[in-house]
Amino acid sequence: MGIMRWAVVGTAAVLVLGTAGAASAGTAESSARPGRVDPAAVQAGLDLMARDGAQGVQVRVVDGKRTLLLRGGTAKAGSARPVPLDGRFRIGSVTKTIVATVVLQLVGEGRVGLDEPVSRYLPGLVDDRITVRMLLGHTSGLFNYTDALPLDNETFVKERFRHYRAGELVELATSRPLLFPPGERFSYSNTNYIVAGMLIEDVTGRSWEREVTQRVLRPLGMRDTRTGGTVLPGPHARGYLEVRGTLVDVTALDSSIGGAAGGMISTTADLDRFFSALLGGKLLRRAELAEMRETVSGYGLGIAQIPTPCGGVAWGHEGAIPGYVTVSLSGERTSVHLSISTGAVAEDGMDGLNDVLIAALCP
Repeated sequence: MGIMRWAVVGTAAVLVLGTAGAASAGTAESSARPGRVDPAAVQAGLDLMARDGAQGVQVRVVDGKRTLLLRGGTAKAGSARPVPLDGRFRIGSVTKTIVATVVLQLVGEGRVGLDEPVSRYLPGLVDDRITVRMLLGHTSGLFNYTDALPLDNETFVKERFRHYRAGELVELATSRPLLFPPGERFSYSNTNYIVAGMLIEDVTGRSWEREVTQRVLRPLGMRDTRTGGTVLPGPHARGYLEVRGTLVDVTALDSSIGGAAGGMISTTADLDRFFSALLGGKLLRRAELAEMRETVSGYGLGIAQIPTPCGGVAWGHEGAIPGYVTVSLSGERTSVHLSISTGAVAEDGMDGLNDVLIAALCP
């Protein structure tokens, strides 16, 4: 369910830009005051994405006091209906940043020790050497459970309503040997965050979904964000996978396949609200926010640090789940929150995404 690397697209890694079509043009601004970002440059990237096969894209760029809302492609294959500017979408691994925030809040409350072994809270679940920090920073060595699932497009379409228990997903991973001794290096694994969700439940006595809702979503007024669900509520673009040359609608699926690692639903407005609050110090104490931003191989605790082509850095996360790709980044000059309803997009066919990110983060 994803990790970002600038200008890289892969089965578990995305960072690119684009979209087009007769119905693609669409811009709204919260202020007429000129900003540094060129909307036409962002739109050109969106149009390129559509030509490369992205079904529909929506993007929010916060540029000082100005907010740009742009879109490309269409909301549904074979339709001229434009992508809703307030559309809901599956955020994939951007879920990890929200879950990590809750774990770090528990650290700040003295209820979880960042360098304590996970086995202190969940005895016998994972190797005794694995600490909470290693989970959040992907240095645990745990096998990535999604690598053991039948996730080729054709099989996923047939099984997309299958429900997975968190323990079942962890067992898939722990039945395989560790990739390396815990703490020795970085390796992105969705298993880490399934365990993190179980940790939250053990410590609080409530599900990770409940804690995320009570601690993050409600306080920030993220009314259009959900911790999971089979269907997308409210306006949205459809998500697709290609099977034997035909686009199959996979908008509806059982989100338990992502769980605390990637099962949430949100909007660009809510993600902007979340990252602004997080990086602005409104969700974590200074000490825990500093821990979150300590990186190994460019990844902190639930958040990635991305060097930009203009010499700065951006903080955020990427998420990919069948049918949708999401990128949420906050740079030194602007922030950008982009969602893609993916159709048949080749891995090397999303240069437009890079164009969008560069136009938004390097005005």
